[in-house]
This record gives sequence, C-alpha cells and structure tokens, in this order.
Amino acid sequence: MIKSLEQKRCSDVLKNNYIGYLSYISNNRPYTVPITYYYNANEKYIICYSSHGHKIESMRKQTSVSMTVADIFNNNSWQSVMAHGQYEEIDGGTAKLYLHEFSLGIKNLVLKKEYKDLDYISQFSSKTYNMEIPIVFLIKIGDITGKVKS
Repeated sequence: MIKSLEQKRCSDVLKNNYIGYLSYISNNRPYTVPITYYYNANEKYIICYSSHGHKIESMRKQTSVSMTVADIFNNNSWQSVMAHGQYEEIDGGTAKLYLHEFSLGIKNLVLKKEYKDLDYISQFSSKTYNMEIPIVFLIKIGDITGKVKS
C-alpha cells in the first residue's frame, strides 16, 4: 500500500541522503538532473553547487525548482520525497561559508552511511576538477511531500 510520509520522515529522507534529482524549467520544458546536495533541516534549505551552464541560466530565469530524493529498497519497498522551493544564488564570502557547510555535511553523511572518511570535496564530486569558481546556490524550501510503499 502506498501512503503519504509524515513531515518528520520526509525531512529524515532528505537529511540521510546526498544525491537527488533537481528539476527546473527552461523554455517551457522540464529538465531533471542528478545532483549532489546537502539538506539543512533546521533552516529548511538545500545547498548545491554547479559550474555555469544550462541549469544555472535556466534557474536564474525561472526560480521555482524541485528536488526529488528516493530510497528504493526493492519494487515493493521504497520511500520518496519531493521538496519544492526557490533557487537563490549565493556569492562572495557567504558562498564559501555555504560550500563549507555543504562539504562538512556530505563528509559526515558518507562516513555514517558508507564508512568512508573523506578529506576533500573532490572525493565525492567530480565537478571540482574542471571548475574555477563554483556557483553556490540554495533551494529555499516552501513545502515537502513524500510517499512510502511497504
């Protein structure tokens, strides 16, 4: 049976993962891409970063976005969460602070889930090799919904 997830469980799914699917609109067409993220449950925002390109240009024009995260155990046991929110680009010293929060959060999650102790952001994101300065952005969450099948 498929049921709605309570808000606390929705938050837990976001908190306990770091790979999600970011959806945005460009020229009236939906796009969905995998992305590494960190969820700050206390402040209700998601931190991401990217190089400049289609995704960033599109979100600058249409700031409504969503992030989907799923735990799929098998065909009959899964939970998924969708967070709707607004894209907000961060720059300067503030971007460095958010990127630091992002890297510490991911490092802790990987240690907890995969028992790997990472030292550098390049160990969990290949984007850093080709980037000069990353574009750091938040998804300021408006609402979160979730479903579970068990």
